Amino acid sequence: MSSGTRKNWNPTAFPADPEATRQLQEWIAEEGYSLFGVEHDFRGADLSGGDFTKAWFTQAVLAGVRLTGAIFYRADLQSADLTGADLTGADLVRANLDGAVLRSAQLDGADMVKASLHGVDASGASFRGTRIMGASLFGVDMTGADLTDAVLFQNTFKVTVDDSTMVRGLTGTVFGPITVINGDSSRELAGAELEAWIGARGGQVQVIPSGRPPR
Repeated sequence: MSSGTRKNWNPTAFPADPEATRQLQEWIAEEGYSLFGVEHDFRGADLSGGDFTKAWFTQAVLAGVRLTGAIFYRADLQSADLTGADLTGADLVRANLDGAVLRSAQLDGADMVKASLHGVDASGASFRGTRIMGASLFGVDMTGADLTDAVLFQNTFKVTVDDSTMVRGLTGTVFGPITVINGDSSRELAGAELEAWIGARGGQVQVIPSGRPPR
């Protein structure tokens, strides 16, 4: 973030936690360093439109926080709690979300190019129109998630879905496999089987064998 941009931006609402508010205020006032929000509790804040490039939100609590249009380029959100957070239109390019909780979060229209999501709980999250391209999704729970009109491109896509996961309009290319849960049972789908499963639900995705370029 340029110093001018930071000086002209203030949260619509500060966190309820005084220590998190103090950290934000100091970061806004000073220049030349990334926000250090490790383990801070930002609940109650509206940080929409903020530029948190290379910020540290490791193990931070951002549950229910409004973050629409915020920039998290190369930010560290590892193990952060983003339950129910509103990340609509957010820039998460190259963000580290490993171990994060994204349950019921809104990521519609977000840019997740080359983001890292390993061991993430994204159950019930909304990814409508989200760009998930060149990203690494490994061990991601997407049961009940909404991927309507999302765009994929050569992602590692080892996710868990169920019949309530929505994939209508989902397009692009992925490296599988995915795990489909049906009641108490589960099965792994890859290749043509995975393409057919998505196709039957209104999506059109090409599954790429490892090491092979897309057709």
